[in-house]
Amino acid sequence: MRNPFDLTGRKALVTGGATGIGKGIALGLAAAGADVALTYRSHEPHETLTEIRAMGRTAAAVRADFTDMDEGAVADVIRFASDRLGGLDILVNNAGIIHREASTDMPLDDWRRVLSVNLDSVWLLSQAAGRQMVAQGGGKIIIVASVLGSQGGLRVPAYTASKHAVIGLTRALCNEWAGQGVNVNAIAPGYTATDNTQALRDDPARSKALLERIPAGRFAEPAEIAGAAVFLASDAGSYCHGSVVTVDGGWLAR
Repeated sequence: MRNPFDLTGRKALVTGGATGIGKGIALGLAAAGADVALTYRSHEPHETLTEIRAMGRTAAAVRADFTDMDEGAVADVIRFASDRLGGLDILVNNAGIIHREASTDMPLDDWRRVLSVNLDSVWLLSQAAGRQMVAQGGGKIIIVASVLGSQGGLRVPAYTASKHAVIGLTRALCNEWAGQGVNVNAIAPGYTATDNTQALRDDPARSKALLERIPAGRFAEPAEIAGAAVFLASDAGSYCHGSVVTVDGGWLAR
């Protein structure tokens, strides 16, 4: 019998795949057998590409800035991945940004920038990949949300709004595409050791308060988010549609 978690021969695109959770997911998919394309903005992807190729997988990267990205630029990213890998079976919408500021002081430009990257680009990429996947009779779309898609958070109104929104988008797309062989699901990571949480981890009081709230007693490592992505991208997750898989060390259970 085929290992239901085996991704051999599958072609995956991971946005923001050079560092953090995106890198963890890209490496996890490659370890399960997938060829992987990734996007990056400021962090050079050389290390991630080298690790993927060392597993015997095809790897490619394209620079992309998802701020104010239009349909044409998104189509170019999807086309790049399909051309370099020989198809597209899996899309992981991981690229995202966060802006921390009191809601009374947050400029509109910063609000719009966060929503542009965290929501608009997710919609455009999912739409473009969804068209291709519906036409080919199947595919997997995974959206990286957050535990703040279920909570309010502190001083991150745009980020929280965007993560609530992408969970709603996950469910809306599921309703349209599940019957056409396309699985659309989300992952909700908890506090993870990435650039986005560096300021929190560097603040002794804030870090202490967070760790006391997390039953596991620590921040996640990016690689620990990858298992959920492999599951949702594989045949093991074939009946998951519109699901939100929480990987948070027990944060939401507290």
